Amino acid sequence: MAFIDVIKEKAKADKKTIVLPESMDARTYEAAVKCVAEGLANIVLIGTPEEIAKNGEGFDLTGIAVVDPYKDPNRQKYIDKFVELRAKKGMTPEKAEAQMMDDYMYYACLMCKCGDADGVVSGACHSTGNTIRPALQLLKTKPGIKSVSGFFIIEVPDCEFGEDGKFLFADCAVNPDFDADKLAEIAGLSAESFEKYIGAPAKVAMLSFSTKGSAKHDNVTMVQEATAKAQEKFPQYMIDGELQFDAALVANVGKLKAPESPVAGEANTLVFPSLEAGNIGYKIAQRLAKANAYGPILQGLSMPVNDLSRGCFADDIVGVVAMTAVEAQ
Repeated sequence: MAFIDVIKEKAKADKKTIVLPESMDARTYEAAVKCVAEGLANIVLIGTPEEIAKNGEGFDLTGIAVVDPYKDPNRQKYIDKFVELRAKKGMTPEKAEAQMMDDYMYYACLMCKCGDADGVVSGACHSTGNTIRPALQLLKTKPGIKSVSGFFIIEVPDCEFGEDGKFLFADCAVNPDFDADKLAEIAGLSAESFEKYIGAPAKVAMLSFSTKGSAKHDNVTMVQEATAKAQEKFPQYMIDGELQFDAALVANVGKLKAPESPVAGEANTLVFPSLEAGNIGYKIAQRLAKANAYGPILQGLSMPVNDLSRGCFADDIVGVVAMTAVEAQ
């Protein structure tokens, strides 16, 4: 069974409530209808009756909850919570109301914060920054975690490497600037994410252009320091580095270049040393290896909020909804 089919079955088994705040986009309606038809989640759309009628024309929204932010009985509760969370930043009821009405992503995050929803999927017509910013302001990061990162689940057909051809690639979507501490956090969060979604032990390779000191450079030193920090902070996971890509995946190369490594030649979770490398790497796998790439999925937040590519199709939204629902479980 394909990865996404397994995820959909998990989502159906314990249905969660997922908010789709981008009611201005037809892809949102198409995805919402498909999610309800497949029984993947309870779907909530945010929008006025006029917005829903105009942008959702032609779609049967039976079974989909629609929240009018101007008439929602929970509206004042969300305004109060917004002020409470951002009072030190000068938030007032008037500012909170204006921001919630101007950007439904804030409304969606407040629904989650107040326990009225389990997760949010956005980004079909908003940037990653506009998706993450409200989540960071209102939901915050997990305890002990300082940053948010993004990963893809990569499923390569007829592949002998990884976990039956399945991998996690991170960070491919969020952080333009890495340091050893941030890279260590990404390693631990990625291991947790891999085990949650794939259901197998994570074997995390901290990637570099060097293997175990074969090259000397500040970029190599950063990965070495990040590996040590990750091993100390997340001792429950198998994390090792620095490893070149072939040493991480290919058994005979791993034995040759890093014979003492518990990860070399067996890695299934790949932590890239920069956003450029991660973003380029997943797209190479997707285009040249004809891999399925599911994501980007955000990790590090206290509740599930996930991003979309602005070039996504409705089926991509459906897949991310299913993954968000599983994350919420």
